[in-house]
Amino acid sequence: MDIIVTGGRGATGRWIVDRLADDHRVICLDRELPDEGDHPDVEYCALDLTDSGSVLDVVTDIDPDAVVHWAAIPVAGTHAGVDLYRNNTIAAHSVLTAAGRVDARIVQASSDGAYGFFFAEETPIPDSIPVTETHACRPEDPYGLSKVVTEEIGAAIARRDGVPVASIRPTWIQEPGEYLCRDETYASDRSAGAGNFWSYVDVRDVVDMVEAALVADIGGHEAFNCAAADNALGDPLVDLIEEHYGSLPEDCQVDGDASVYSTAKASRVLDWTPTRSWRDAADEDVDPPTV
Repeated sequence: MDIIVTGGRGATGRWIVDRLADDHRVICLDRELPDEGDHPDVEYCALDLTDSGSVLDVVTDIDPDAVVHWAAIPVAGTHAGVDLYRNNTIAAHSVLTAAGRVDARIVQASSDGAYGFFFAEETPIPDSIPVTETHACRPEDPYGLSKVVTEEIGAAIARRDGVPVASIRPTWIQEPGEYLCRDETYASDRSAGAGNFWSYVDVRDVVDMVEAALVADIGGHEAFNCAAADNALGDPLVDLIEEHYGSLPEDCQVDGDASVYSTAKASRVLDWTPTRSWRDAADEDVDPPTV
């Protein structure tokens, strides 16, 4: 396939580009061209993704089979709220609109931030556990709100243009050998990860899901949780939530050190399951991407 990847020079995007370039023609759209160390099998184009006209011109000229939209301001607090919201939503509208016009299937980065847990003024416990994709999205912050809007953009493009759109909702993404969710501060302060209920996912599992979504039989727009099977502390999740929040939802059906997020839908629709755990990957020695 010919695949456009936006944000392909970012923390997670570079892992996606590196993997996809093994079997596909990959064109990376990002704000700047790489100074050095660019992947020999990847084409690069510098582009402001909020410039809708330029995005449409470039995407129309390439006419890809698929678009992986991974570009966004990723962390709340690094930009003023309006700037973050504006960038993420306008870029998504520009890219997804162009992709729909050329009949390209779409995989985009959403986030568990869409649920509204970890950036809320007071983190609410979920309505039910495990959290499935049907759980209500109630963000209070610009980042989570931008992800809800980008998913709605994806749904609109799927309806209008008839292309499949997969919105992937990763939780806290970790790189092998650099698992921040297992550093000394996080491990010693059990409240540090309470905002997302101690969930995490290995970046390689995220890439696996992107690959699976590119070929899966998806109709319309679908969202998928993307999380490791276990939590980052390795303790029973029920005990952790009761200890920190003092209560559990009435509908609570998890055992042991499970993640708060269900990935059953991804298993059913994408034939994807997480295969990495902090127990092995936190200290794993893996060559980084060449992007």
